[in-house]
Amino acid sequence: MRSRVGPAVAASCVLAACSLAPHYQRPATETPAAAYRELDGWRLASPADTTRRGPWWTMFEDEELDALEAQVTSANQSLKASLARLAEARAQTRIARAGFFPVLTADASATRQRASINEPGYTAGSNPNYDDFIVGGSLSYELDLFGRIRNTVSGAHATEQASAGDAAALELSVHAELATDFFTLRGLDAQQQLLDRTVADYVKALELTRNLYQGGAAALSDVQQAQAQLETARTQAEDTRLERAQTEHAIAVLVGAEASRFHLDARPLEVGRTVPGVDPGLPSQLLERRPDVAAAERRVAAANAAIGVARAAYFPVFTLSAGAGQQSTQSGNWLTAPSRFWSIGPQGVLTVFDAGLHAAQSAAAHASYDEQVANYRTTVLTAYQDVEDNLAALRQLERESVSQAAAVTATQGALDQANFRYKGGVVTYLEVVSTENAALAARLAAVNIETRRLSAAVLLVRALGGDWHVAAAPGHE
Repeated sequence: MRSRVGPAVAASCVLAACSLAPHYQRPATETPAAAYRELDGWRLASPADTTRRGPWWTMFEDEELDALEAQVTSANQSLKASLARLAEARAQTRIARAGFFPVLTADASATRQRASINEPGYTAGSNPNYDDFIVGGSLSYELDLFGRIRNTVSGAHATEQASAGDAAALELSVHAELATDFFTLRGLDAQQQLLDRTVADYVKALELTRNLYQGGAAALSDVQQAQAQLETARTQAEDTRLERAQTEHAIAVLVGAEASRFHLDARPLEVGRTVPGVDPGLPSQLLERRPDVAAAERRVAAANAAIGVARAAYFPVFTLSAGAGQQSTQSGNWLTAPSRFWSIGPQGVLTVFDAGLHAAQSAAAHASYDEQVANYRTTVLTAYQDVEDNLAALRQLERESVSQAAAVTATQGALDQANFRYKGGVVTYLEVVSTENAALAARLAAVNIETRRLSAAVLLVRALGGDWHVAAAPGHE
């Protein structure tokens, strides 16, 4: 018997090298050859920024931001959910790998039965009631001749790697969202400070205009214009308070805190601060940096393995089964040698007709592969777009900040002149109102540009994959 089983096992081991999945290669994409197009005029990072980055937000040198980012890592519920999905994917890989090994079961039973007196083999006059005692075990092992199990494991492992990329991408996105919300909040603090000071100035201006009106030196329309200007500024100030409250609530959710108990003290953003430089590297490196690109590529690999599983369904499934145990109708001789039984042998199952089921499954697997390839290429294109967008934004916003600073200076000078001329009776109060509104709009725009510059720096880091000196893409081994 051993002489017959040995060659069969050896032959199965040789055949086990067969796999029906297509040879996998990463889908081709067009990559810019040398540099990003929008890099022209961009200030590169200083030499100190070439070191490996993990907590990239420390580049902004803000201790409060650093503390909030640490809370995101430990308390954000979306990150916890992504880690749970990753753990689930890892478990699915272990489930698939179990197919490489035989299944061994053990069973025992003691039953009282009655046989049908009309069944074949029944002896007339014998007692149809009898006991049946069984104890035994069975072994079943699928011979993976056509790679069904191996491709299933390969697909599960690629899906696990994709889940790891998803988790890394979500972590990067959440940290970046917190940083942008944080700078938005500080920008709103600066706007609030500016508007509150403006409201106080407008209150004084209204009081002065009323005094002039009562003294006959100003018209009633001047008082009305001053009143309208004051109320408009108050409206802007209250709307800014609303926007700040909502931004603060959004930060609370990101750090896993209750919005009703979370508070950040006001700290106006400094206009004109230096935005840290970032080394964008080469465009060809982006595919290794971005976790969402890595996740999309791993899903292509999983879909490729699924084609192999679908193709294997056209071929027979060979199983090696064995069983042994003790069986008797009496408990007294249940465990004696004559009560033993055993069986061993291979089994092959081939689907002869399935009404096109396997063909449809194969077509679905190929379609899924094409879908994942298209998704991967879209992700790559979007990655390049994100980098180019934020490189352009940082370059242009830096230029805007310079021109806007000049606008603030010019409007303030115009306002001073308008006030002098109004007090001298040369112009009406309408000119003062116009110049005051222009000066306020210029200062608010300067704050807005500064907020956008910092947010664009954050978004560039996110577009580059966060830790842009990581040696390998997330999920790869």
